[in-house]
Amino acid sequence: MPLQLLQQFIAPIHPLKSEELDEFLAQWEPLSCKRKVVLTASGTTERHLYFVLDGVQRCYCITPQGAEATLVFTYPYSFSGVADSFLTQTPTQYVFETLTASRFLRTTYGQMERLMQYYPNVQTLFFKTTALAFKGLLERQAELQYFSAEDKFRRLLQRSPHVLQLIPHKYLASYLGIDPATFSKLLGSVRI
Repeated sequence: MPLQLLQQFIAPIHPLKSEELDEFLAQWEPLSCKRKVVLTASGTTERHLYFVLDGVQRCYCITPQGAEATLVFTYPYSFSGVADSFLTQTPTQYVFETLTASRFLRTTYGQMERLMQYYPNVQTLFFKTTALAFKGLLERQAELQYFSAEDKFRRLLQRSPHVLQLIPHKYLASYLGIDPATFSKLLGSVRI
């Protein structure tokens, strides 16, 4: 069942031929974690690519003032991990942790690299997935730069209304780049 979910997730991104798909799916292993488990610590290199089956995770950094700044949340069904560190195989300044008990499929950089060298279609899948992630990152950057606190809050509710029940509000406020008091006010006043 978990491998079928991964297969269903990648199919619309880029189809793989039967042999390629079998090899791709064979590279993934299950992993379960409790809440608040650090999967990738700052200063380490991301060695795994995760596919989220259950739970909520976040990637964050520590600001010069010592506060946590949430950069991204992941939840079913999506790829996860510290993308830049995984792609470049260099140490990260970010932390990747589970916010809730989580279940994943995961594979290693080495396994993906070997598959991409042998199967050009897997490389294309990887490229398209990375391009989609980059597109989302640029859209988020524009939101942070140009939108008011209320507009950022509205867009979050339009895009992912379920996160209000899944993710502690202090992390959502950090993700939106607004203080928790403003988030609380918006929560009480903004309706979609």
